[in-house]
Amino acid sequence: MAKVIMVQGTMSGAGKSLIVAGLCRIMRRDGYRVAPFKSQNMALNSFVTKEGLEMGRAQVMQAEAAGIEPLVCMNPILLKPTDHTGSQVIVNGRVIGNMSARDYFAYKRKLIPDIVKAFHRLEERADMIVIEGAGSPAEINLRENDIVNMGLAELVDAPVLLVGDIDRGGVFAQLLGTLMLLREEERDRVKGLLINKFRGDASLLTSGIEILEKKGGIPVAGVIPYMEIDLEDEDSLTDRFVKKKQGKIDIVVIRYPRISNFTDFNVFAQIPEVSVRYVTSAAEFGCPDLVFLPGSKNTTGDLNWMRRNGLEEKVKGLVGKIPVCGICGGYQMLGEEITDSEGMESGGAVKGMGLLPVTTKLQKEKVRRQVQGTINRISGTFSVLSGLAYAGYEIHMGRSRLYSDDGVAHVTEEVLVGGEIPEVYGTYVHGIFDKGETVSALVGELARKKGLVPGNRACMDYREYKEKQYDKLADILTEHLDREHIYGLLRKAHIR
Repeated sequence: MAKVIMVQGTMSGAGKSLIVAGLCRIMRRDGYRVAPFKSQNMALNSFVTKEGLEMGRAQVMQAEAAGIEPLVCMNPILLKPTDHTGSQVIVNGRVIGNMSARDYFAYKRKLIPDIVKAFHRLEERADMIVIEGAGSPAEINLRENDIVNMGLAELVDAPVLLVGDIDRGGVFAQLLGTLMLLREEERDRVKGLLINKFRGDASLLTSGIEILEKKGGIPVAGVIPYMEIDLEDEDSLTDRFVKKKQGKIDIVVIRYPRISNFTDFNVFAQIPEVSVRYVTSAAEFGCPDLVFLPGSKNTTGDLNWMRRNGLEEKVKGLVGKIPVCGICGGYQMLGEEITDSEGMESGGAVKGMGLLPVTTKLQKEKVRRQVQGTINRISGTFSVLSGLAYAGYEIHMGRSRLYSDDGVAHVTEEVLVGGEIPEVYGTYVHGIFDKGETVSALVGELARKKGLVPGNRACMDYREYKEKQYDKLADILTEHLDREHIYGLLRKAHIR
């Protein structure tokens, strides 16, 4: 049996995911086999394992911090919202169907055997397991049938660290209010409090911490400063969508309502001279050097959204002037037509943007696979990528066919598709730009086209960049956490 500890938060965005990642990196550096676990995640950013199974990217990030291969047993349940009241439900990496929030609430306890099986599988590979909760354990209307916060802590007999976010204010009320709303046996599980995202002189907190510990009866195990760490965050809480100053090389990403896997563009954001802006209207567009249409959980709905707010017209107006690239759902949008005879989204057929000679048919069976190889020969700005190595993954409901010059449709083997219209590209591969050589070549070509001095634009692989961020995260947590107290809390898991 592995030893376990669980990180819960007073609210969404309190910092649970990063703290779990940091603890995983610390334990790895201390010589332990450690793994992350989250029984249920809700996210549109997902990943495909080597086995072709789908899981949330937050647990992938934490697995990377732990120095191990991401496994679907780290996240046995993934919910991908399809609208405001329903989600696609993915169990053990495979879609079991779409459910309304009410239906899923009534159903989810049936998934406890899947959670237990996944946890046992993870125990075979780890000395220690760091568990992440979701939202807040004090959502008293959701306590019944809970499988992700205190319900999970009870299931595996895990001690709990409770994290509060001081940056949003009211951290003492957050922590004490959460403890007050917990049942007595749940409060007994909370063995340490963490104050996260502190800015300023920590000595000014001394009196408040003394009162907090006295009223709560639980020690404060760390005051963590606000960290400038560039790692993947929960997509519903990301600050990457906040408008930023335009860089010398300006990249625009269309932010439609059901945007997914926008982690594809994090590799560009690491480059100081590049800005990555997420836009929701034609008025925000500006004069970019490259436009991306990202993935989408509702391709036809998001395409119609672009039509209503003028973004489709804006993109089409730039065709031939700057490169436009669609990834996954964005690739499908750039084609001639998207058909949905099986009712996977809105049903029927939707005319595409007509910029690539591609038609797409949505199907029930999802394509999930990791891929690697070399990028095919292609013209235009992206020609600098021809012959470069890539590695990534595909995850999509649609099957696309490319029309050749003679009008015959066929499944293309090209990883990067272009057409007769110059500077329009499409691909199904997430992570195609992550290699340092690839992003350096593309950014260098964009700079050359603008007449900028080439300079030294050697960019590290995104994986290498993230490794440095994990170490930075662990260094900060090591300085500001009571590691002796936290290690002392670890206990053998005991499935009830």
